[in-house]
Amino acid sequence: MMVGMSAPTDDVPISAEPIRLGQFLKLAGLAEDGGHAKELLESGEVTVNGRTEDRRGAQLRAGDVVAVNGRSARPVTG
Repeated sequence: MMVGMSAPTDDVPISAEPIRLGQFLKLAGLAEDGGHAKELLESGEVTVNGRTEDRRGAQLRAGDVVAVNGRSARPVTG
């Protein structure tokens, strides 16, 4: 990857809004399981729309961008 280039954001289909951040991290493959999601959140590695988020229950809506360790994903309804 070139310096200054960001990875593409993956669109992840969800069945209904809102979705909790902890659920979305697993669904998007950004966390292996609930325990891993909790660790990522507690260590400050998760951002939502560019802001650090530490609440597993934070509510996401379609179009919110979640980033973890250089990977990003956004929920989309379809």
